[in-house]
Amino acid sequence: MVGLFSKTPKDSELKNNIKKFKEFKKLLKAKKYEDALKSGLELLKTVPHHHDALFMVGGIYYLKDSYKIAIPYFERSLEIGSHDIDVLLLKAYSHQKLGENKQAIQCCETIMEIDPKNKSVAKLLNEINS
Repeated sequence: MVGLFSKTPKDSELKNNIKKFKEFKKLLKAKKYEDALKSGLELLKTVPHHHDALFMVGGIYYLKDSYKIAIPYFERSLEIGSHDIDVLLLKAYSHQKLGENKQAIQCCETIMEIDPKNKSVAKLLNEINS
């Protein structure tokens, strides 16, 4: 008999979500972006606050030049890990591609606070200001 405070259902779901995430990463690594996107979106239905999955789904949209769609995924990822330089950088590039230079500069300023010597930010700011 399963006890009242058994963790079995949670562990079962956790293992399943870990399996889903590993499959998602595998598809992404193999550059099967359409399948990876489906897998990532499916994972986010069950684990909507998965920092890495949010970043990776946003990254796929970024690669597909769907910057407007990518930005909300980056923003949700930043709600969890506000100092993630990789997420901030892709968000900045997305804003820049959309001509939203003010938002791109804000992302760059945040990165500079965290990592003042970041070369990618310096390059992006140079592109924006030229």
